[in-house]
Amino acid sequence: MKKNILVIHTGGTISMQVHAETGGVILSEANPLLKEIDKIQQFAHITEVEAFNLPSPHITPQKMLMLVSTINEQLANQQFDGIVITHGTDTLEETAYFLELATNYTLPIVLTGAMRSSNEVGSDGVYNLMAAVRVASTDEAGEKGVLVVLNDEIHTATSVTKTHSSSVSTFQSPQYGPIGIVTKTAVYFHHAPLSRTYLPIRSIDKKVAMFKIYAGMEGELLEMIPALGYDGVVLEGLGQGNVPPALMTVIQTLLDKKIPIVLVSRCFNGVAEASYAYEGGGKMLQKMGVRFEHGLSGQKARIKLLLELCAQE
Repeated sequence: MKKNILVIHTGGTISMQVHAETGGVILSEANPLLKEIDKIQQFAHITEVEAFNLPSPHITPQKMLMLVSTINEQLANQQFDGIVITHGTDTLEETAYFLELATNYTLPIVLTGAMRSSNEVGSDGVYNLMAAVRVASTDEAGEKGVLVVLNDEIHTATSVTKTHSSSVSTFQSPQYGPIGIVTKTAVYFHHAPLSRTYLPIRSIDKKVAMFKIYAGMEGELLEMIPALGYDGVVLEGLGQGNVPPALMTVIQTLLDKKIPIVLVSRCFNGVAEASYAYEGGGKMLQKMGVRFEHGLSGQKARIKLLLELCAQE
């Protein structure tokens, strides 16, 4: 029996076209995916909703919260077996992780996108949408958290990241790999996440800054955090989680002002942990009160800290 799948469109390359004269990829007046839905109906009963039509660099946490509201409203009014969301790839991983934290449904929620617009040779949008619908239609996809499906691979929202600026195989899960694959005839899962975190929020009224630490970094940028009204800071530290010594004084000042600081590694393999005891080393940072976040990229640690702060309201 066919499942009932809700498809929510948000924009991105998957819904764009190449302009014939300029060669630039532009927004379409009408989402071209809406014309292709008949190809997807063979796999499920599809209900379509367009939440908004934006390039993914235009997506903000406020838009992500609007997407949560759209999901809640649709599920309150109609019974669905799964949800598929089309999204631009530049910030897809952040929206996916936001939904992972801000929703608590057991039905599958799957994000997908495209690296080639709808009228380019080798366009991957309809194919990825079809694969996402197939995944969302399986019983096995339930209770695995928010998933990302592109290029015949199934990834968790927590682990996946965009690794290549233009390749169709851009989405990877460094260190962990995909949790499943999509073939021509079936959907296969290899393993599943061990746990989930739920951070229900009603509004986005906090600000979290993120900095990539680099050799010789000075403290002036961090010193501006209180004056600019930021409520938290994420640092992508060096190696296992270290910073130049010039940052230590300002880090202590921020902590004294009750501004939380979360530290991750700027390396995409391994985890941040308090190993080194020299000035600026992880052990000293941890003793000062810096929180180490394991297994998250800087952009996802920022999403998590933002939702934690908003959930405290």
